[in-house]
This record gives sequence, C-alpha cells and structure tokens, in this order.
Amino acid sequence: MNTSKRLISLDVLRGITISFMILVNTPGSWAYVYAPLRHAEWNGCTPTDLVFPFFLFIVGVSVWFSFEKYQIKISKSALFKILKRTIIIFLVGFTLNLFPFFDFEKVRIMGVLQRIALAYGIGSVLCLSFKRDKLIIALGVILLGYWALLYFGSESDPYSLKENIVRKFDLFLLGEKHIYKGFGIPFDPEGLLSSIPAVGTVIIGFLVGQTISIENSILLKIRKLLFYGTLLVILGAIWNYALPINKALWTSSYVIYTAGLGTLFLAFLIYIIDFKEHNKWANPFIHFGTNPLFIFVFSGVYVKTISYLIKIPVPNSENKISAYKYMFDSIFSPLAGNLNGSLLFALTHIVAFWFICFQLYKNKIFIKI
Repeated sequence: MNTSKRLISLDVLRGITISFMILVNTPGSWAYVYAPLRHAEWNGCTPTDLVFPFFLFIVGVSVWFSFEKYQIKISKSALFKILKRTIIIFLVGFTLNLFPFFDFEKVRIMGVLQRIALAYGIGSVLCLSFKRDKLIIALGVILLGYWALLYFGSESDPYSLKENIVRKFDLFLLGEKHIYKGFGIPFDPEGLLSSIPAVGTVIIGFLVGQTISIENSILLKIRKLLFYGTLLVILGAIWNYALPINKALWTSSYVIYTAGLGTLFLAFLIYIIDFKEHNKWANPFIHFGTNPLFIFVFSGVYVKTISYLIKIPVPNSENKISAYKYMFDSIFSPLAGNLNGSLLFALTHIVAFWFICFQLYKNKIFIKI
C-alpha cells in the first residue's frame, strides 16, 4: 500500500470528522438537539466528544508522513516548519475568537485551533526527538504526570468543575476575562494546562502512523491497528473507574479511550478503502479532508456572521433577529418541526460546505500552511 493510498484513508477519516463537527456545531437551535449530538455534561463520552480528539489523533498520524522527508529526525528545517505552523494555527484561532467585534479586553485566548497548535508543536518535537520506545515512555510520563497534577491539585474534589487545578491554573495565568464561560463559571475546556495531555493524543496518532508505514502487508497493518485500538479502549475504560473520562479536563483516560476509538476507525477505513477497494462512497469526505483548516475557519466565520452581523427585521415589530435564527424559525422548523428541523439545518450546512470544498478540490486548490 503506497503512501498516497494510505493518506486517502486518513483524508477520509479527516473528512468524516469535519462533517460531524459541522453537524454538532451548527444545529438550527441549541434548544433542540438529539442527545448523541451533545457533549457529555461533565464526565462521560458521547459521539460528539470524539470529534476533537479525532482531529488531534489525525494530526499525529499526519506528523509521521509529513516528516518522512526529514527522516523522522529533529533538524533546523523541521523545527522551523513546526514553529511556523504552530504560530500560524494559533494566530488563526485567536483571530477567529476576536471576530467579529475584535474586543481585546474580553477575548478568549485559547480555543480549538490554539490547542491543536500547541499539541501539534510540542507533540511534533517530541515525536521527532525520541525513538519509539522512549516516545512511549514520554507518553506514559505525560499521562501519569497529568493525572497526578489533577489529583494533587485540589484539596477536595479534583475532578469537579469548580475545584480542578486546570481552572485554577488558567484563571491565574489568563485571567477571568479571557476564559470560556459556557459552563456557567469561568472554565476553559481548551485551556493551557489541559493541553498537556492533548499532546499525548498527538503522540498516539504518530505511533499509529509509524505502524501503518513500517508494515508491508495491508492485513498486518489492519490487525495491528485493531489490536492496539482495542487495547487502548479497554485500558481507557478501566482507567475511567479511577480517573473519569472527561473531555473538558481532557483526562488521561479520555486520551487513551478516544485514541483507541480513532485507531479502530482508521483500521476500518483502511480495510474498506485499501483492502476491499470500496472507495467511491468516500469522495465527499476526501473533498472535506483535503482542505480542513479552510473549512474549519470558514464555517466559524460564517456562523458568527449570520449570528451577530446580519439581522433580519421581525414582521410587525421594531425588533430584529439574527439571520441564523431567522433561517431556522422561518424555513427549517416549519418544514420538519423543532427537533428534526434543527438537525436538517445542520445537514443542509454540511452539504453547502461540501460544495465549497468540492469546488476547491476540483480546481486543485489546497490551502495549506
């Protein structure tokens, strides 16, 4: 299985993940969302909680193939490439947080792209610096060390929303004004301290990429991924009894569990696409997967624009509502009801965003950094 075909499976996984991200991030109304399309309230893992770790897992797999030309070793050129990408991705995420009001006094500093940037930057350096055995040891140190930080970082309830050390650390370093407040109190699920275990997700992805690359037999690749993925899922599920699987804290058990699921899913795609050669169904996801950063940023700018900048007058009233709410209330809710209309709203946006990605793909426009 050559590199280009191998990366097709990865592009498909990336495209599926992006599609699901749009599905869960763009409901017609947050009041009407099916349970699997919501994050776990605190502990636990829903299908929605797999989106972000799958992104970081894919980043890790991609690091292996991206740095093959550097012989998977640290060098000045490799470090420059890592540093450049880290800075650009972080700044793009920060700018997206600023849009559309550019209020520097209250802007959230961290976010999804910012975490991806930090996890990619630190993870890439570690992956290129250590051989496989030492890298696995480094992974263990990161995950066990983070568990210790969580456990000893609170006197009462270390894994709770209010008492965890992640919140305390971010409040001290970033300040209350610059932290996410969607949990009802200042707490950033993509904060600085909890980005440490996210590096572990990247490392596991890198190790999976190495496994795919060094094995010549497709079936052996698949069997190894199935074995490793199953082992990780079981270990994560067992660890959950001592350290809850928790996306917001990005607990070490969550890292192991979700990376295991990512490994199993990638094995399934390699089996379907590369071994069985059933790949026509995957074309839309390839279109999504070849311009991931662009569609992520575009979808974020689009949603903020129709939510905050475009206002529609309410008939027989002086009030105005956002274009986002207007579309749901006027088109999708009357068409399919509140709950199914909210789902249809998201599905329609997947199709619309896919069409943009398809046009880019057809014209061989691939936006990379």
